[in-house]
Amino acid sequence: MELVSLVKTDQFKYSKIFVIGSGFFALTLIWTFYNAYMPLILGDYIESRAIRGAIMGLDNLLAVLLIPIIGAWSDKIDTKLGNRLPFLAVGMPIAAIFFILIPFSADITLLVLLVVDIVFLFAMTIYRAPVIALMPDHTPVEKRSMANGIINFMGGVGAIVALFGLSTLYGIDRSYPFLVAGLLLLLAFFLLYFTVDRKPAYSEKIDTELEESQAYRSFFTSLKLLKQEKYRGHLLVLVAIFLYFIGYTGVEALFTVYAVEYLNMEESTAGLTLGFFSLSFVLFAIPAGLLGSKLGKAPVMLYGLLFLPIIFFIIPLLSYFNGVLPINETLLLQIVLFIGGISWALVNVQAYPLVADLGGKNRIGFFTGLYYLFSMASAIVAPGVLGLLMDLFSHPALFYGASISFIVAYFFLRKGHKIITSNKHIEIPHNDVKNI
Repeated sequence: MELVSLVKTDQFKYSKIFVIGSGFFALTLIWTFYNAYMPLILGDYIESRAIRGAIMGLDNLLAVLLIPIIGAWSDKIDTKLGNRLPFLAVGMPIAAIFFILIPFSADITLLVLLVVDIVFLFAMTIYRAPVIALMPDHTPVEKRSMANGIINFMGGVGAIVALFGLSTLYGIDRSYPFLVAGLLLLLAFFLLYFTVDRKPAYSEKIDTELEESQAYRSFFTSLKLLKQEKYRGHLLVLVAIFLYFIGYTGVEALFTVYAVEYLNMEESTAGLTLGFFSLSFVLFAIPAGLLGSKLGKAPVMLYGLLFLPIIFFIIPLLSYFNGVLPINETLLLQIVLFIGGISWALVNVQAYPLVADLGGKNRIGFFTGLYYLFSMASAIVAPGVLGLLMDLFSHPALFYGASISFIVAYFFLRKGHKIITSNKHIEIPHNDVKNI
């Protein structure tokens, strides 16, 4: 046993983890840019923000429905390329090609654009689960926390590059960032193809590792459990997560629409401006985690949920300060969004650890599934819901609607945490979860 362990440890290399991280870099780069600019491209044909928002929620729906199936399939398949690479070999090149085609298809007809978009979304869905599995496949258990940190760091860099770098290219020519991002995705595929092991030393089933798998299973198992009175506090916390993700996901998907159509901002500047929110989140994620460890997860989340609606409520009012303050409205908006990113870090960094703690050590997997179920459900409906508010009440309703979602989430979280804290001496039987 010791000899086998030694051999496996010798096969582990951090350099390989960085190469695997290139897949996450390209994945996050493309999704971030897609979420920021696809609503603007759809705007060439579709005026309704609700319809554009509904289309933007399609990728999350496909993810929940298909990724668990693909993830399980990649666990079982056995080919000369191993079990993960066949999915990467199909999904990544097709996704890259059809992503490059998006701006060109937009110049033809809406039908062509939608066909290209759907193929792109399917291709991204094909390889997401297998590329996620590459890290645990190549990493021993004791080193996975560090490896996961590297992966997430590269994903964060991808988001920043998308909103700052690709947005600048978008201002030169709309097709340039799609071409660059598509080529980067192809480059990531070739790096992975020639680097990852065909028979990884630490390969194991990934179904329990996937957010979408957790959400999929929880959809069929959670309702029976959560309707019980003893889980009332848990349910309130999960509803709070659903609500505040509506505000966050809706703004993420429709901010550029607000900036371009309401503020008359250049499209490239709109994406870059949104980047200040992501930048501050990345910078303050670790300090927010430390603050949560010191003050408690729920209290820090509540502080964030107090600040966020204030910040989002102020955003539509910034035009009144134009000419009054010595800085222009765009720079003022970027500063406010940067502060908003700090507040979002206070909320989002604590959320999953808080939910994982709800069930105790024996029920982490189940409550992880509930977290992903509620957060991903909001990501499916949020762009359409806030888009409808924009249709009905004009563009500033995006931020007012998001602010309301944060405020209501604050009260649900506070009440839920209070109930859980007051009942913490009551042990929830493990069989309640195990038998469902």
